[in-house]
Amino acid sequence: MSESTEKKLDATGLFCPEPVFRTKIEIERMQVGETLTVSADDPAAEDDISRWVTRNGHELLDMSKNGDVITFQIKKVK
Repeated sequence: MSESTEKKLDATGLFCPEPVFRTKIEIERMQVGETLTVSADDPAAEDDISRWVTRNGHELLDMSKNGDVITFQIKKVK
């Protein structure tokens, strides 16, 4: 079994607060050290998810934009 398990969450087509809510649920199901890649196209998700990650003590490894889609790579820290 791989140590760095990566999970994916497609939140495209969903609007606030769904992308953050689903990110929270997915992170809660994960083990510390795992990473989650979230894709969202809600413009509010850029700030919402970034703030949620910081506020909850996780690590935002990367955030990129491709057209309307924002992709976040989040590492569960605690």
